[in-house]
Amino acid sequence: MSDEFDAVVSQVRERVSPDDDERERLQRAAAAVMERARDAVATLPVEAEVVQVGSTARGTWTAGDRDVDVFVAFPPELDRAELETYGLEVGHAVLPDGHEEYAEHPYIVGEMDGYAVDLVPCYAVADATAIQSAVDRTPFHTRYLKSRLDDTLAGEVRVTKQFLKGIGVYGSDLRTQGFSGYLTELLTVEYGGFRAFVEAAAGWHPPATFDLEDHGTTEFDDPLVVVDPTDPERNVAAVCSAANIARLQHCARELVDEPRESLFEPSEPAAYDAERVTAAVERRATTPVTVRFARPDVVEDQLWPQLRKSLAGLTEELDRRGFDVFRSRAFAADGETGGDSETAGDAGHAVLLVELSVAERPAVERHEGPPVHVRDHATGFYETYADDPDVAGPYIEGDRYVVERPREFRTAAAFLDSDALLDVRLGPQVESALQEGYELLVGGDIAALADEFGVELADYFEPSP
Repeated sequence: MSDEFDAVVSQVRERVSPDDDERERLQRAAAAVMERARDAVATLPVEAEVVQVGSTARGTWTAGDRDVDVFVAFPPELDRAELETYGLEVGHAVLPDGHEEYAEHPYIVGEMDGYAVDLVPCYAVADATAIQSAVDRTPFHTRYLKSRLDDTLAGEVRVTKQFLKGIGVYGSDLRTQGFSGYLTELLTVEYGGFRAFVEAAAGWHPPATFDLEDHGTTEFDDPLVVVDPTDPERNVAAVCSAANIARLQHCARELVDEPRESLFEPSEPAAYDAERVTAAVERRATTPVTVRFARPDVVEDQLWPQLRKSLAGLTEELDRRGFDVFRSRAFAADGETGGDSETAGDAGHAVLLVELSVAERPAVERHEGPPVHVRDHATGFYETYADDPDVAGPYIEGDRYVVERPREFRTAAAFLDSDALLDVRLGPQVESALQEGYELLVGGDIAALADEFGVELADYFEPSP
């Protein structure tokens, strides 16, 4: 690999490594959080251990990150309701201006000394295979990696993280479906550094499997398998989508072939305005249709699986009805600021966009019945249509009855503007939102989405790896 590659990586490593002053400030903030947490625990009728976890505990955070994660580990015999009650009590004592968020159970998120703090209750189980809550694994992850990371390897991890951020595949949330911090650290440790990781990833042949502690657990049906060193029944990479693994491979090859710092910098296309959207639709001569509705008031990790399920249900039905889906995409506001439509409220909109190759179908559709020799079914089919004046047939083609009957919906717009839309496979909150009302946009009318989703539309109409 070229000296140019090493020079680029060296520049990135220097830029993403926190300096001594930043490290000291973070350590002070983390120490203050933990001291307050211990003081709050001391007032409880149960013992608990306060532990710092995550990248700041392992020394693998990138410069500028201002997150501190602190867990309060309660005895495993404690009732779940008591764990939640005591955990929130400690959290509010440490972060009096914080607010509750929910994963498997509630926890407190707030700010101290300019740092974003998550204060999370968990169970102090004996090992990660005995977890009672998903977060119970996290302290084991921190202990495992701290025993394997030194300053040099931590620097390599930071470069790997920055690369994954730069190419848009960092984050295990269900919107991103990418690489978690823990997964990134494990892979960097496995390969011994960023350079070896990139070289290897460029040549992966999924499914790619890694078992760092030789647990022998390989029963995972995922394109990337990294057996959790602390829990052999878990694939750390289960959330990674096939597309993001392919994107990593493409960009790894790009970096090897043409090293450049731009691959380490997140970027997004310039937002499309309404005029550019209209021009793109005209240029492509397809028929885009969108269903725009108020964004369901749920957290991102609940929203995105439902959007993907709903989009899949919609595209399957449109394909079944002969409209030939060309491509599709879901958009959603971040839930903090809404668009300019009153129907969106404070959370903004969500959008299901389906681009169609076929805009309109004939007024009739062909419908094949059973073979004539299958007497009972064939007779039933024949009698159903024999006296229908709107149907051509039944007639026999080959050994089957066939009819040509009126098509229910000649255009996708007519289907989407009907109650039949609610019969497709939808996520529950998406279905509820659609029942409350939605806006149908067809063809060039989707330019109305530009104010809220200009960047997403630019990315759609100018796709890249």
